[in-house]
Amino acid sequence: MSKIRTRTVGIAAAGVATAVLAVYCVQSSREATPAAGSPGAVVRVDQVGYTPGEAKHAYLMTSASVSSTPFRVRDASGKEVLTGRTGPSTGGWNNTYHSVHTLDLSRLTTPGTYRVEVSGPVTATSPPFRVAPADELFGKLIQDNVRFFQVQRDGADVDPTVLKRKPSHLTDREATVYDTPAYDSEEKQLLAPLNPVGGPIDVSGGWSDAGDFLKFTHTASYSTASLLLAQRTTSAGGEELAAEARHGLDWLDKMWDDSSRTLYVQVGLGNGDTEDGSGKIRSDHDVWRLPEADDALQVEPGDPDYTIKHRPVFRAAPPGEPISPNLAGRVAVAFALAAQLDAADHPDRAREELEKASHIYALADTTPHGELVTAFPHGFYPEESWQDDMEFGATELALAGQALDDSRADQWIQQAGHWAKEYLGSDYLGTLGLGDVSALAHADLAKLLGSGTSSTEVSRDALVADFKRQLNDGSVRAHRDPFRVGAVYTDFDSVPHAFGLSATAQLYHRVTGDSRYDNFATQQRNWTLGANAWGSSFVIGAGTTFPHCPEHQAANLAGSLTGEGDILTGGVVNGPNAAAKLKDLNSFPTMRKCPTTQGNPFAPFDGHGSGYMDHVGAWQTVEPADDFTATALLSFTLSTAPRDTESKADQP
Repeated sequence: MSKIRTRTVGIAAAGVATAVLAVYCVQSSREATPAAGSPGAVVRVDQVGYTPGEAKHAYLMTSASVSSTPFRVRDASGKEVLTGRTGPSTGGWNNTYHSVHTLDLSRLTTPGTYRVEVSGPVTATSPPFRVAPADELFGKLIQDNVRFFQVQRDGADVDPTVLKRKPSHLTDREATVYDTPAYDSEEKQLLAPLNPVGGPIDVSGGWSDAGDFLKFTHTASYSTASLLLAQRTTSAGGEELAAEARHGLDWLDKMWDDSSRTLYVQVGLGNGDTEDGSGKIRSDHDVWRLPEADDALQVEPGDPDYTIKHRPVFRAAPPGEPISPNLAGRVAVAFALAAQLDAADHPDRAREELEKASHIYALADTTPHGELVTAFPHGFYPEESWQDDMEFGATELALAGQALDDSRADQWIQQAGHWAKEYLGSDYLGTLGLGDVSALAHADLAKLLGSGTSSTEVSRDALVADFKRQLNDGSVRAHRDPFRVGAVYTDFDSVPHAFGLSATAQLYHRVTGDSRYDNFATQQRNWTLGANAWGSSFVIGAGTTFPHCPEHQAANLAGSLTGEGDILTGGVVNGPNAAAKLKDLNSFPTMRKCPTTQGNPFAPFDGHGSGYMDHVGAWQTVEPADDFTATALLSFTLSTAPRDTESKADQP
């Protein structure tokens, strides 16, 4: 379960591949094969559904172009409620499906459950889908996303009702701090034994990062901030969302020592061993087990599994020394957002949170050299941009300062404008995800600048223009794609990238009142939930076809493998990836085989150099991750909340 990351979109891959599987085994479903009696025709829809007023599109994949072929929509009783004809081809997909056609369902506005039927030269029937108000469609998905974070909980405070979770990694209560580990050029092996420099400290709790059990401040701060933003935006997640956001914040509070000004960034060892390959140090990724098994290990210092039970902690920098600015900005965001939410009802706690945020932010190294600190090894989560994190941090500090009548609020606004300008002039302009939070920063800063605040180094117009840059880049890719998605199929993070683009489009509308990217936002969501070549939702438990065999140790060893019962509900997986990356799959003797059948029913739908597998060893496509799920949750949240926008007359 190693991590492989890109800059613009976060990635949780899983593991050092230990075997090459000769047979691709994937969970089958009735929607994964072409309709009977049809020459290779299938209909792809958003299996969760559509809101009444939004544009609605499904896609017909066929072996030949069939423009203007009739289709009908039937409700749950079988009654025909809509007819239409397929649009022109949006492009070919692979050697079997030479043509993809759009089915416009936008006139379908009455709430209900429906199916699409295509007849004529080809015949095909879609999975069922709903038309319903946004809160009905997405409120359940938000709750499911929160449930995923409940599964990810580490420490004593776990929920035994989800995947039979038990307290785990209790030795994190007295963890040893080690100096920054040194790895070889490929970041696979330690060059020297770990060097203890402090402790014991309590870093228990928090969330496991993905399908493994490491904990990272880098991803936890992004996920916590996303949950807090969701909580600030809507009540859809209820008390459980608020509790989960607080769980993330409480762990970040342990990872920040305010008295010594020390930020800790990682709990656990991802890659171990030593340069000679002697196996003297085993890591989290070398075993497949339930997390509570680590506590049961009988080990002494020097044993290969010692660092699995007694997990090392690593710092961002020595006490009081400058912190990598990406971390300083983002961790400050989490505490500042908490201060905003606590300002009215818990002002004393809010002031404490604001002070912590300000201390962390003030320690940022704003002239960084070399690699930004993210994780060890760095290749787990490489990141290059950091000015966006600083803009985000200053913006949320300013909003918290305003909520608490803190005199520093104007100073933070000026700093936010400075870092926004620096970001816009940098070489690392990305889109929303773990590696780039500029869209979140721009949205709140634009509102500050539009409320009569004194001018800063960046204008509101410039922020809006960068929103357009991000969305136009995605729109160009989507226009070339048969399914109109702006994600990159052959790279990691295609699914969170699509969710990030959807969220960005919604933020843009909230800031400007401009609806030009609304359809684009809907298309990105549709793709993640089934309107894609594979006909699978990439959110576990959502729709009729979704991953049954995620690369997730607790789900594999303690949950159901059939897609029913106790599953990893709400977890968001990476989704399609470069087909060539799927040659090497993870395999451990202790893995439960999933699926039990041979063959890959999704393989006929691979195309454009990409592939998808629902196999427990396919970390490249079906490992879920905290940041993936947090981005989806934020996107769903924005879909449910009323827009608070300025009038179009006030737009730049």
